[in-house]
Amino acid sequence: MTCGEVLSVLSDFLDGELDAAKRQQVIEHLHGCDWCERFGGSFSEIVGSLRRELEAPPPLNHEVAARLRTRIAKALNE
Repeated sequence: MTCGEVLSVLSDFLDGELDAAKRQQVIEHLHGCDWCERFGGSFSEIVGSLRRELEAPPPLNHEVAARLRTRIAKALNE
């Protein structure tokens, strides 16, 4: 597997969407290619961080939530 081939399937690899044979090819390439291993590790950290941030939105301020509820109720009654 070439570096380009690994990069083209890296997202699928991280998401666990590759079949066993293709996954093994990527793993073997990563073990033998320092550049792809470093890039893949960085990419994995970024994707993981984004997923954690996007899964749990920050809590909404109580005053803002109250104003939103009032506006929504008003809009529904119009």
